[in-house]
Amino acid sequence: MTENRAGGTVSGALFNVLAVVCALLFYYFLPLESRALGRPAGVLGLVAFVFGVAGLIWLARWRIRRYLRDPPTTAGRINDVLLVVCVVVMFFAVYYYVLEQHAPGQFDGLRTRTDSLYYTIVTLGTVGYGDVHAVGPAAKVATMVQVVFDLGVIGTLIAISTSRIVQRLDETRRQPPPGGAA
Repeated sequence: MTENRAGGTVSGALFNVLAVVCALLFYYFLPLESRALGRPAGVLGLVAFVFGVAGLIWLARWRIRRYLRDPPTTAGRINDVLLVVCVVVMFFAVYYYVLEQHAPGQFDGLRTRTDSLYYTIVTLGTVGYGDVHAVGPAAKVATMVQVVFDLGVIGTLIAISTSRIVQRLDETRRQPPPGGAA
């Protein structure tokens, strides 16, 4: 079954925005510090966290069901990879933040959750500005694992894109020229 190009693009973009929003709710409201849940801010934070987790579960379930129903399109495969990236970025960001909280000195410049998310995304983008960087052995090992993952993701996205380009070129070559016989 083919996907409506305009509808697929809109639903794919909406899917990706929703995944990012749910992942950010999960990340920023994950109860890592001891907070009093009896306070309104603590309850709202817990509700936001639960909404983020539920949203990520729903999105993953929706994506798996859609994958089983229809053969994956190029856009669908890219959206699958982006959902995995979104979840894994949150995992690394949480790990880096918790590591620095429990073993101070593992990172230079990492103090807040935003610092941790920033470091994770900058590492994913293979930019590495140097303002936040791994110093301790646990942080270095975790960063190396993330870099290997990142290279795999970049390779996967390139493979998906190039396979679609090759497929389109083959389809173009097989079509008869306009105006009849060749």
